[in-house]
Amino acid sequence: MSETFTTRVLNIATGATETVRDLTAECAQFLTAAAQGRDGLLNIFVPHATAGIAVLETGAGSDDDLLAALHTLLPADDRWQHRHGSPGHGRDHVLPALVPPHATLPVIGGRLELGTWQSVCLVDTNISNYNRQVRLSFFG
Repeated sequence: MSETFTTRVLNIATGATETVRDLTAECAQFLTAAAQGRDGLLNIFVPHATAGIAVLETGAGSDDDLLAALHTLLPADDRWQHRHGSPGHGRDHVLPALVPPHATLPVIGGRLELGTWQSVCLVDTNISNYNRQVRLSFFG
């Protein structure tokens, strides 16, 4: 099984601000070693209750638009039942219902098959937890 299923854990420091962090380069680097030119699937998983994985355009404002949309849908105020941590932290626990903690993407010839403007991103609105793990798994 180890020849067909490989996993790497990335440790990502997101800092004290809400962020959309592009992981595409790390995914490509992982696939160079793990896929070795084969077809398969890449699963990206963030094992945290307050973060998610999104496939979207970055660098042209879409990442900021996503954070703005999340502010509209999930305001950081006192309406949330889950109340420990920073003000409005309960919304961070609702985030994975809208931005799931995983994505599974095709790998063709050892390369991640994304659209022209698509990137794989970690979405983290939890300003109280600066360190995240992201698990990359290749099945081919």
